[in-house]
Amino acid sequence: MPLRHAVLAALLNEELSGYQLAKAFDLGVANFWYAQPQQLYAELTRLERAGLITGRDVVQETRPTKRLFKVTDAGLAELEHFSAAAAKPSFVRDDLLVKVQAADHVDTATLIAQLTERAAFARAKIEVFGKLLHTMRGDRTEEEFLRHGARIGPYLTCLRGLAFEQGNHDWCERTVTVLRARRAVGDRHRSAPTGTTGRGSG
Repeated sequence: MPLRHAVLAALLNEELSGYQLAKAFDLGVANFWYAQPQQLYAELTRLERAGLITGRDVVQETRPTKRLFKVTDAGLAELEHFSAAAAKPSFVRDDLLVKVQAADHVDTATLIAQLTERAAFARAKIEVFGKLLHTMRGDRTEEEFLRHGARIGPYLTCLRGLAFEQGNHDWCERTVTVLRARRAVGDRHRSAPTGTTGRGSG
């Protein structure tokens, strides 16, 4: 998926500046499409030149003038065309998983530390998604919001992000438990006395 479609989708419901768009990506969109701020600014320029978004300058008294962007009819048509196309399967490329694949041949102490760090990161993201979901639905229950909420798309993608990070957290925690247990068994074997077989000498 080109970055342009993720940017167009993020601009559907309100005008955003480049800075606000970067914040929106960081809080929600990044769970399914990550982009650096400079990539977003460059994409906004390309989209405006292509007529898929339009921008307007807003003069601020105490701050520099900011430019707000919104999707044009051509941009909506582009998203419609993109939505109608067949979705490609997603693929995972994660260097930590490569390291776990090699766990039987590498120092698992370092691996355990990295898995613990990843679990902590996932916990932080879980908290962020939880707060974001609560903000979107307000005082309504989740089921009420899912039935009657005005902007259901961002909520559903945040639910996916929450489930993804919860899965990351649980897998990391379990993998750490397994590797620690195996290290403990290995340490006991290495420290056991040698030279005895447990059989009689007759």
